[in-house]
Amino acid sequence: MPLALVLLILLGGTLTALLEPAVVPTGYLDPAGTGAPGARALADILSDRGVTVVRTTTAAAAEAATAAAATTGTAAGPGGVTLVVTSPGWLTAGELAGPARLRADLVVVGPDRAALAALAPGIGLAGTAPVQPRLPGCGLPAAQLAGNADLGGDRFTARPGLGAAQCYPAGGPATLVQYSASGRVITVLGSGNPLTNGSLARLGNAALALNLLGARSRVVWLVPQPGLPGGTAAGGPKPLLALIPLPAYLVAIQLGVAVLLAAAWRARRLGPLVPERLPVVVRASETAEGHAGLYRSRRARGRAAAALRAAMLARTLPSLGLSPDARPADVISAVSARSGSAPAAIEAMLFGPAPGDDAALVALADNLDALEREVRRP
Repeated sequence: MPLALVLLILLGGTLTALLEPAVVPTGYLDPAGTGAPGARALADILSDRGVTVVRTTTAAAAEAATAAAATTGTAAGPGGVTLVVTSPGWLTAGELAGPARLRADLVVVGPDRAALAALAPGIGLAGTAPVQPRLPGCGLPAAQLAGNADLGGDRFTARPGLGAAQCYPAGGPATLVQYSASGRVITVLGSGNPLTNGSLARLGNAALALNLLGARSRVVWLVPQPGLPGGTAAGGPKPLLALIPLPAYLVAIQLGVAVLLAAAWRARRLGPLVPERLPVVVRASETAEGHAGLYRSRRARGRAAAALRAAMLARTLPSLGLSPDARPADVISAVSARSGSAPAAIEAMLFGPAPGDDAALVALADNLDALEREVRRP
């Protein structure tokens, strides 16, 4: 019964999970995220302005989406796509190589040294600064149009001769750097705060975000997922056990513990048999009648005949000087010699087939009684 309950719960949990719509994991700067750290508001504004936003969770998927946009003509020509990379620190060196070689404008948010070396060569880290309202401090049109914006986080320096626009300085180094290389525009942001739902409406954050991301007709937004290594897409097929909700496992564990406790409780009562006085005395005739009734209800003539023959031999073999495990041939010979009956008749009576009907069973019982009287007659 407990096993059936466990199976029923697991089956119900599986069906529930299969019927529920798939939940897309969202987080920081996710264009599908509707919370304060998400970027759904910016993605919706870009879509309203005719910019197609494609959300991806792996570098391989972002590379495929960018290449598909270039080949289908939806964003024709180099630089027709803007690739946004959030949380690049979750990408491996091999995964960073894919976005680095794409022919698309690039916006990198909060990169570490490895991400800068792969995606924005010539830009170095120069410490951090608090996120707060800052002045543009540069001639970049996107920054000039936006004015004050919430920036900070990582601070950057640009290699001399790179021709980079260094904006929103924090104690000297910039928190936004933009330059052109190999026919594409590379933008590095020290913080993604201006892009989030919670800060988009503050100061010039919305204008800055739209100017940086809305220059092309398609945005491929890469949101790396720490739980999806090696290019496993979040929307890919999941194993059956992954579809079972956690509460189903918890209930199954509780039932398993209950079964083990019940087994331990019952095991304490197992031990050697202890004779007890019967609460009432049952006459032997009633026991015999009860057994006979059970045999008759199940039409077990063979078992009844075997019980009659075994009881008769147990009573008569000692008087013949034979052991309980004596061979049938020895028993037939001894009984025939003592009773004077033919060996064939003795064999049919003691070791023959089961009676075919109730009348034959009654006749067998009478014959066994008569044979026992002859054998045990002094």
